[in-house]
Amino acid sequence: MTLTEPQRDRIAATLAQIACDAGEILRAHHGGDCAHVLKPDGSPSSVADLEAEQQILQALAQSFPDIPVVAEETSHDAPPADLFFLVDPLDGTRDFLAGNPEYSVNIGLIAGNRPVAAALAAPGLGRIWYAGAEAREAPIRQGRPQDSTPIRVRPAPARGLVALVSRRHGDVETEACLAGLPIESRRSAASALKFCLIASGEADIYVRCGPTMEWDTAAGDHVLTAAGGCTLTPTGRPMIYGRYALSYRNGPFAALGDPAYAARVGLPDRGPMIRPQGEEVSAARP
Repeated sequence: MTLTEPQRDRIAATLAQIACDAGEILRAHHGGDCAHVLKPDGSPSSVADLEAEQQILQALAQSFPDIPVVAEETSHDAPPADLFFLVDPLDGTRDFLAGNPEYSVNIGLIAGNRPVAAALAAPGLGRIWYAGAEAREAPIRQGRPQDSTPIRVRPAPARGLVALVSRRHGDVETEACLAGLPIESRRSAASALKFCLIASGEADIYVRCGPTMEWDTAAGDHVLTAAGGCTLTPTGRPMIYGRYALSYRNGPFAALGDPAYAARVGLPDRGPMIRPQGEEVSAARP
């Protein structure tokens, strides 16, 4: 299905409000004793995750009744479609439970194998980013996005790159990638906010070689791409989505503000990304 640019922008604005509504649920739980359990992979799932996801699913069903949803908590094993949503109701659950405000709500619309509209809300910071054809940022006040402004990545600074790094997920491969680049400074940031900080021109690169899921990255990937940046795999091509055969797991990637640095990022190559029936997926945009 081909969506026009105005359609994508309207969808993104709707997703922004849905993400803000879910963010109000998260804010109500943040800083308190939020009940949670550990999933089989060792990651936490909280009452806040579940309540926010339910809110998002209901809102998407009302606004987009014909588009299926793959969501982290309740439909993570659903197959993709030609047009489908990827939802992470609370990205950064560990940080959320620890009282860190850098958590987010991520909603991305996938057409073919790439996102075409997305919203990422950071309720604890009072900021939301969203993108259809154009990337925009707005403050959140009283649970609603306010007047937005277009955002754009910055050229790589002459003094060196500002790298965004995880507080909890450092690894040797990521360090090796960063070692080959002119990094001037590092800044810690949680969850998928890293994509949007780069999209807003506040940093330059985010490398991740450890495990992530597609619902972790789709929204931020699209905001960054719409702002003029890129998110690349070891082959040098864009990330792809809908990899049901891989249980929606991502491989290594690098998010860049200035695409001129793409050829200088040495990500570990772990083989092709495939859809069911062993069909290799092109990274071309729909």
